[in-house]
Amino acid sequence: MSRHGHNHSPSPSQLSLRVKALESLLVEKGYFESAALDRIVETFEHKVGPRNGAKVIAKAWVDPAYKQRLLADSTAAIAELGYSGAQGEDMVVVENTPTVHNLVVCTLCSCYPWPTLGLPPTWYKMPPFRSRAVIDPRGLLKDEFDLEIAANVQLRVWDSNAELRYLVMPMRPAGTEGYSEEQLAELVTRDSMIGVGLALAATA
Repeated sequence: MSRHGHNHSPSPSQLSLRVKALESLLVEKGYFESAALDRIVETFEHKVGPRNGAKVIAKAWVDPAYKQRLLADSTAAIAELGYSGAQGEDMVVVENTPTVHNLVVCTLCSCYPWPTLGLPPTWYKMPPFRSRAVIDPRGLLKDEFDLEIAANVQLRVWDSNAELRYLVMPMRPAGTEGYSEEQLAELVTRDSMIGVGLALAATA
């Protein structure tokens, strides 16, 4: 596992308290309704943020030179597309293949590549996910995400931290040879870029 550098960052509990305090204040002052805040969070968690990562992956699928740059210097290649900044300064992209499946976790808190994936899902921050991803990753994927990794496929677990954040490049789905980058990006899900899912199957 990679070493962590969390010493100067607020703890998850501190951050959670800050967020709750800000949310309460905004609702109390009438700036937002609680339901509206929920919709904003949902949008950034599932749509806006992960779309950036999906575009990175789709470009790598269609552009061999870009893929080579992405795997050699992930941070610089991602910045080429304009996705960089806080929580995404140092990135490493790991590639799924027919013989290797990658899973990303943060064992100490919830380090996550915000510029490419948006807000981290709630389960990513929970102790059961963080511990079982290390102890029993195959069981975790099968039981919690309905993803069964074959016994002959190596399962690699990457521990994100304050210095490095990992992003999974899922395998390109079969039957997408004629797809445009935009169409391919629609098949790349947030979960597939964490490693708890696969890219969506090609549509008929």
